[in-house]
Amino acid sequence: MAISYLWDVKQVDTYPSHTDSQDPANTESDVVYNVHWRLTGEDDANNDSDGNPQRGEVYGSVGLDVSDLADFTSFADLTVSDVQAWVEAALGADEVQAYKDNIDAQIAEKVTPTSVSRVIGS
Repeated sequence: MAISYLWDVKQVDTYPSHTDSQDPANTESDVVYNVHWRLTGEDDANNDSDGNPQRGEVYGSVGLDVSDLADFTSFADLTVSDVQAWVEAALGADEVQAYKDNIDAQIAEKVTPTSVSRVIGS
């Protein structure tokens, strides 16, 4: 099973104006403080009955530490890869791996089910 993972981190919550707690003279606009994320895994080796790759996904949100704005990136200059890096750092490597393991298990269950619902008389 070769699973590829894709992050969707485009939906964020921002403070319209936020002051750096380390430097009260520094106030920034549109400060991202929370990211709503979705991690999708797709197995290119196993297709469903319609020929589509098997998929699994997890989603959640994660708060970001915005107490220090010394390395602030303006909202207009943010990239998806910037935000993905923040999400992965905030979650931590072990939690990210646990989410990937969950997706792998979802896909494995679709490929080789351990339980199947059936209707009597059909």
